[in-house]
Amino acid sequence: MTGTAPPARPRSGALNLAVDYGPIAVFFVLYRFYAPSDHASLGEVTAVIRATAGFMAAAVIALAVSKWKLGKISPMLWLSTALIVVFGGLTILFQDKTWIQIKPTVIYLLFGITLLIGVARGVPLLRTLLQAAFEGLDDRGWMILSRNWGWFFLFLAALNEALRHWLQFGDWIAAKLWLFLPLTFLFTFAHIPMLLRHGLAQQAEEEVITTPPHD
Repeated sequence: MTGTAPPARPRSGALNLAVDYGPIAVFFVLYRFYAPSDHASLGEVTAVIRATAGFMAAAVIALAVSKWKLGKISPMLWLSTALIVVFGGLTILFQDKTWIQIKPTVIYLLFGITLLIGVARGVPLLRTLLQAAFEGLDDRGWMILSRNWGWFFLFLAALNEALRHWLQFGDWIAAKLWLFLPLTFLFTFAHIPMLLRHGLAQQAEEEVITTPPHD
C-alpha cells in the first residue's frame, strides 16, 4: 500500500504500569534490602537515603523509557518525576524521610485541586493531562472522569497523610504498593461502564471496521 501513515507506536498496558509504578517498586526493594533488622535509627536513615537515590534514578529512567518506547511523556509523568527529584533531593540533603513521604501528598493535592478547578470552569483537564489516552471519549465523559479523579486524588492525599502518621516507614512504603495500587486499579475499572457509554465502545467498533486484514 502507498500513501499510508506510519504505524503508531504500540500501546502496552504492562509498559505503562512499569513506567508508573516501577520506581516505587525499586524504592520498596532497596529499602527492604538496606533496612536494619533491629530498626536502628542510623541504619534506617542510611536505608532511606539509598532507597531514595534509587527511586530518583528509576524515575528518570522511567521518563526516558516512556519517551523511547511509547513515543511521549505525559504531563502527569513530567510533574511526578520532577517532584520525585525535588523531594528526593531534599530527603538526601536533610537526611529526613519526611520529605519523601509528603511527596505523594503534594502530587495528589496538585492533581486533585487542578482537576476540580477545571471541572468548575467547565474544562475537563484530565484530557490534557492524559493526552487523550481514551480516544473516542466524548466531552461529557471527560468531564465526569475529571471530576471523579479530582476527588479521588484528594482522597489519596488524605489517606497518604493518615498512613504516614500511623505506620512505620517500611509499612508505609508497602502500603504504597499493596494498598494504593489496588485502590487505583479498582477505581479505574469502576469507570469502564461509563467510558463505554460515552464513546469508547463506538471508537472500538470503528477501529475494528477500519482495520485492514493481515496478509
